[in-house]
Amino acid sequence: MSTLTIGTSADPEAPGLVAPRPKVARPRPRTLSLGLRLLGPVALVLLWIWASASGTLSPALLASPRQVLSAFRELWTSGQLGDALSVSLTRAGLGLAIGASAGLVLGVLTGFSRLGEELLDSSLQLLRTIPFLSLVPLFMVWFGIGETARVVLIAVATSFPMYVSAAGGVRNTDRKLVEAMRSFGLGRLALVREVVLPGALPALLSGLRLSMTLSVIALIAAEEINSTAGIGYLMSTAQEYSRTDILTVCILIYALIGLVADGTARLLERLLMPWRGQGSAR
Repeated sequence: MSTLTIGTSADPEAPGLVAPRPKVARPRPRTLSLGLRLLGPVALVLLWIWASASGTLSPALLASPRQVLSAFRELWTSGQLGDALSVSLTRAGLGLAIGASAGLVLGVLTGFSRLGEELLDSSLQLLRTIPFLSLVPLFMVWFGIGETARVVLIAVATSFPMYVSAAGGVRNTDRKLVEAMRSFGLGRLALVREVVLPGALPALLSGLRLSMTLSVIALIAAEEINSTAGIGYLMSTAQEYSRTDILTVCILIYALIGLVADGTARLLERLLMPWRGQGSAR
C-alpha cells in the first residue's frame, strides 16, 4: 500500500509531515508608518496650493495657503490667537472633565448594580437619543449666554459616550473573578477600584476617546452662543468682514485640537494597555 507524501519531512521520526511555518507579523518601520499617515494631508495641501495658484479656487471662497499663513502670523503676533486658544481649551477641558466623570460614575452604577440599571439606564438612554445641539436654546434660557451654558453643553455631549462605554465594560467584567474577590471579603468600593475598573479599562479608554472627539464638536457649537472670546468669537468676527483667511485659520485650529485630543487618547491606550499593540500585523 503506497504512502502519500505531503512534503519534505521536518522530523526523521515523523515522515510525511511538513514543518509548520507560522506567519510572523513584521513590524512596520515608524518612518514608513508616519509617511503613510502624512500622505493624505500633504496631498490635500498640495491640491489646495495648486487650485489657489491656478485661479481655480477664488480667494473669496477660500484663501490661499500664503494668505492663511499671513493671517495666522497676524493673529499670533497681536496675541489674539493665543488668548482665544486659551479660552477655548479651558472650555473644552472643563466640559470634558465634568462630562466624562459623570458618564464614568453613571456607567459604573448601572453596569455594576442591577438596581442602578433599573433606576437609571432607561432614562439615560432616552436622554442619549436627544441631539445635544437641540439643547442650545434651552440651555440659553436656563443658564443665560455666559460660560455656564457653554461648559454644560460640552459636558452633556461628552458624558454619554463615556456612560455607554463604561456601562458595557463593567457588565463584561469576569463575574467569576468578582465573586472570588467577594469571597475574600473585598467591599463594593474596593471591588470597583481593584477589579471592575481595571477589567473595563479598554472600554473606558474607547469611551474617553469618543468623548474627547465630541468635546471639540461641542466646543464649536458652544462658541456660537454669543461668545465674546475664544476661537468661535474670532470666526464670528471674521465672518462679518468676509475674512476667509482668518476663517480658515480658525477651522484648522479646531482640526488641530481634535487631532491632539485623539493623539492623547491613543497615547493613553499605549501607556495603560501596551499589550494591545502586540501581535497585530503591521
